[in-house]
Amino acid sequence: MKVIKNWWKILSIILLIFAFVKGFLGKVPRLPILNETIRNLYFHVGMWFAMIALMTGSVVYAILALTKNKISFGIRSTQLASVGVLMGSLGVLTGMLWGNYTWGSPWPDDPKIHGAALTVLIYLSYFRLLKISDIEKRIVLGSAYNFFAYAMMILFLIVYPRITVSLHPGNGGNPGFNNYDLDNSMRMVFYPAILGWILLGIWIAQIRYRWKMIENKKIINEIEND
Repeated sequence: MKVIKNWWKILSIILLIFAFVKGFLGKVPRLPILNETIRNLYFHVGMWFAMIALMTGSVVYAILALTKNKISFGIRSTQLASVGVLMGSLGVLTGMLWGNYTWGSPWPDDPKIHGAALTVLIYLSYFRLLKISDIEKRIVLGSAYNFFAYAMMILFLIVYPRITVSLHPGNGGNPGFNNYDLDNSMRMVFYPAILGWILLGIWIAQIRYRWKMIENKKIINEIEND
């Protein structure tokens, strides 16, 4: 029964092992400039997808925290956002590594790169609000700020790069990977890798949520049962 209950955790491990093995040892298209660096697609892009998924879950729980007046929803929202920032930070680092080999610089003048950095900084500011000692005020203010942070993430990572000049595939008039180099063998690794990173992020957030619930159990019970 325990194995059945945790099937998605086992799936996460299997998918990520598959992504790492194929990422380092599998065949990839031999393309100009990209060459072997295209393997980073399974990691860099997968982590960014995971970040967006986690931040989406975070803002949904922020709404529930405000509408249902439940501290536990606010804590879950916070933990999803914290793991989302971790994934985003790893996405920035892997992007810098990739950019250094393909564009000649780890930090070229690109709107999506700047937007990624701003997104991470905006969410780091969100965590400053969580230093408020009053847990009820912390959840309300944090949830309200979460809407702003999520809207900025969509603007900086999805909207703005598509309407301006960008080095990234699929932005600023550039063709996306699907249009010229993401062959069927890579798709068979790329999509499972995305799911694996998302499930791993949810898993880590769940562990952090349980820890925070235990840490604040007495306060939460007093507030929610008042």
